[in-house]
Amino acid sequence: MTPPILPTRRRLAPALLLAALAALAACVQPQPGSEVTRQGRYAPPGAAPDTCWSKHTSPAVIETVTSQVLAEPAQLDEGGQVIRPATFRTETRQQIVQPRQEQWIEIPCPALMTPDFIRTVQRALAARGLYRGPVSGQMDAATRAAVRRYQAPLGLDSGTLTLASARRLGLIAVAG
Repeated sequence: MTPPILPTRRRLAPALLLAALAALAACVQPQPGSEVTRQGRYAPPGAAPDTCWSKHTSPAVIETVTSQVLAEPAQLDEGGQVIRPATFRTETRQQIVQPRQEQWIEIPCPALMTPDFIRTVQRALAARGLYRGPVSGQMDAATRAAVRRYQAPLGLDSGTLTLASARRLGLIAVAG
């Protein structure tokens, strides 16, 4: 029995490697309706320079309605007695109660999101009874869930801390 033929490894030529990387970079396109800021981040049209943004998408709310529709009415004899009962068919339809919504939210820039700042966020959320985890300085799942609980009554169901929420928590000075 002959051993299987194994493919040999070859070193990619630097030019070929650069061409592959350029092709991958060409695949990254800005989202429609957005502009790239100086920092290479996406922002809504007209956003001020040196601001950071995130796009939040709320899914559509769809309601399924099921109803019974008369297919054939009941057949009655001359005395009014039911000879054959009515038959019904089930119809199901879906309707959009709330359409999908995309919303740009201004967020603290990554340079501000230091472990010290995140610890301050965690303490502020804990003081409001929204966070019960360790004050670790990590934007972990528990911290994001607490941010979501804080922002949901304000109209944003997102675990991404907005600049407005950071200001409401007293963590960032309000521009005057």
